[in-house]
Amino acid sequence: MQFFSTRDQNRKVTSSQAIAQGLSDEGGLFVPESFPQVDVKALCGLDYPALAAAVVREYLTDYDPAFLTEATRSTYGAAFGGKAGYLAPVEGDTYALELWHGPTCAFKDYALQLMPKLLVQAKKNLGRTETTRILVATSGDTGKAALAGYADLDGIEIEVFYPNDGTSEIQHLQMATQKGENVQVYAVQGNFDDAQSAVKRIFADKELAERLEAAGTVLSSANSINVGRLVPQVVYYFAAYAQLLRAGAIEAGDAVEFCV
Repeated sequence: MQFFSTRDQNRKVTSSQAIAQGLSDEGGLFVPESFPQVDVKALCGLDYPALAAAVVREYLTDYDPAFLTEATRSTYGAAFGGKAGYLAPVEGDTYALELWHGPTCAFKDYALQLMPKLLVQAKKNLGRTETTRILVATSGDTGKAALAGYADLDGIEIEVFYPNDGTSEIQHLQMATQKGENVQVYAVQGNFDDAQSAVKRIFADKELAERLEAAGTVLSSANSINVGRLVPQVVYYFAAYAQLLRAGAIEAGDAVEFCV
């Protein structure tokens, strides 16, 4: 599987390159060249970690399947209390996909607890040894989940920018009290759009990129512009469908509607 830039379809990279780089050089997003098809019935009997490995490896084809199996097992086990992708009945044919059972109580844990492992392995796949500086703009959830995932990883630095008056007090405290030698958190005088626009300007600054590269540092992102963030978030839709199948609420091939 290769990924091409939304601004230049002739610019194609592997999943390791897309995850390590974040954005394409000209500012485009990396998207998969195709959408793989899977046998949902075959996935139905898998627990969440095994299901995640089966889905993710369809996209991350330059990763060792054994690595993905171990990475998903260590990510979605005890830290999610056995309730990763838990589908709770509400009423009639309505269910709630509970995505708050991760270590920071945010749905973004599903990506941001696995994504750091994917980034570290991507650098190994590519033979890269430079320091990767992660820049994150957040309204609260992404910041804490990313900080928790990347804290104290070798070769990684992470800087999180949040609107000073734009997060809940709990989210502010979660970020401000994060431990780790490689983490920095900054309050921005403005709203989330101001923070995100500033981060995008940094990524677009060619002169800054050259200076950082000369110092042995490259920029990357943990926001949803990175496919390493998006691919793991595909999994819980498969998990919900599989649970409905096991419960006899639907038959294979039936359509379901997701309201996000």
